[in-house]
Amino acid sequence: MELRTVERPAGAFQQSVGAAEIQAVCARVFGRDARVVSAVELDGGMYNNTYRLTVTGQDRPVVLRVAPEPARQFRSERQLMRNEYASLPWLSPIASLMPKVIAADWSHELIGRDWMVQTLLDGAAAFGPRGLIAYPRESWTGFFRRLGAITRQVHAVRGPHFGPVNGPGYARWSQAVAASLADIAADLDGAGLDSADLRKVAAVAAERSEVLDRITEPRLLAGDLWIVNVMLVEDAPEPTVSGVLDLDRTLWGDPAADWTIRMAHAKPGTERDAFWDADGYGAPDGSAEAQWRGRVYEARHLGAIRLEHHRLGDVEGVQGTYEDMAAILGDLTGDPAGDLSGGLSGDLPGGLG
Repeated sequence: MELRTVERPAGAFQQSVGAAEIQAVCARVFGRDARVVSAVELDGGMYNNTYRLTVTGQDRPVVLRVAPEPARQFRSERQLMRNEYASLPWLSPIASLMPKVIAADWSHELIGRDWMVQTLLDGAAAFGPRGLIAYPRESWTGFFRRLGAITRQVHAVRGPHFGPVNGPGYARWSQAVAASLADIAADLDGAGLDSADLRKVAAVAAERSEVLDRITEPRLLAGDLWIVNVMLVEDAPEPTVSGVLDLDRTLWGDPAADWTIRMAHAKPGTERDAFWDADGYGAPDGSAEAQWRGRVYEARHLGAIRLEHHRLGDVEGVQGTYEDMAAILGDLTGDPAGDLSGGLSGDLPGGLG
């Protein structure tokens, strides 16, 4: 077997798996006679370890994704791969854009970690050198409009509870938000980071839970759908979406709480504005209460971003989240009927997950 892994510092969060483990997985999935010809680890993601495999007897390469060891997973990110797998029946409106699952295994018999084998999506990574940056910026509007339409399809799906698709589930949206904030704060504490600002946000959100509970119908949130998780048709005259992947952070809740919505708002006055076109996502709710809820959601995102920067060893990035959170907290402690408009901080390099 030709095995190529990504070189990482000792003690890095992502831990590569060995040739024997990869071969054992393929023998289980494709039969004892299957042999792995090559295994190339991909470096685009920052959570799972992902490999492109060439296997005897298979017409096309396949993808092996291996979750982090359970002990390395944050409380707020536990069993994300299982959450993605549970989400697939609900993601049927965009099934034609997603890879197909060939096999999934939570037994930990072969690797000691959850893993999944999927089909390989055709196309070029939108975040890569042959992606969006290979096209003139004036042609990007169609891409963001299409991303808005895909997101609208996801958000149209109604669910049975609030919270992660794979649970735990909650009867009220405020309960799901409170649980998410508490998990992120506990993860920050465990990482030796100050969580006081996020806990203050949680307290304010609890005091005004009725504003969150105006959201009475759980809708499906993609959780991590943005440029980094999109594939483009190769050599198309303009950037054209061919697939989406790695939707492991799905949950039921207010569509405005989705990471996709956060990122579409992040850089107003750019090509991203096409996301909100009528044939894209459509205009967002601009009411005062929606803006107040949006500040709570931004605090939740900032908490997750703080954890991601910490995982990457980015001290400056961690510090920046405290400055951003202070501004959010100032807004939240004002009158929820007041003007809470304002810009959001930009992209986290590489996206979440």
